[in-house]
Amino acid sequence: MSAAAATATAAPAEKPKKSKKLLFIIVGVVVLALIAGAGALFVLKKNTAEDDEFADDEPAAHVAKDPKTAPVFMPLENMVVNLADPGGTRFIQLGLTLQLQDAKTEADVKIYMPSIRSQVLLLISQRTADEMLQVQGKAKLAKDIIAAVSHEMGYEMPEPAAAETGAPKKKKPKAAPNPVQAVLFSSLIVQ
Repeated sequence: MSAAAATATAAPAEKPKKSKKLLFIIVGVVVLALIAGAGALFVLKKNTAEDDEFADDEPAAHVAKDPKTAPVFMPLENMVVNLADPGGTRFIQLGLTLQLQDAKTEADVKIYMPSIRSQVLLLISQRTADEMLQVQGKAKLAKDIIAAVSHEMGYEMPEPAAAETGAPKKKKPKAAPNPVQAVLFSSLIVQ
């Protein structure tokens, strides 16, 4: 029986060694998982902090164009509009893109988009096919669209130069710079 007693005491002695080894493996895996989770949290928190720097809740005043920042391009939905030609059989399919100063201006324009789109449609419907086929007609339409967008958003357009209008030059207080920089034609089909 002494051999059986020795075997019985040896078997339980081996189990704690295996369970300690298994315990060390489990603890190691848990520690590695915690380290990986902490690293991921650190990276995500750092990225979120960088995003929060740019997302201010208070409205910022519009500033002059910084040559180091790229403008934001906001495409408008394509429009099909009847032109003001006699007989009313001519129409234009037009795609426009607004070149804006920054992303804040884009968000502001989106708020006013229904009224801006309406104003643009009215401006286009007053043109004839001959006007729209000439470069000067397209340039005038682009200027008129900038003026309409600026008016809808509450920005003042700069007065034309005295040389252009022939009127004497008047000194007026400077208005805030217009954040709508240009109107770009992405497609234009007159039929």
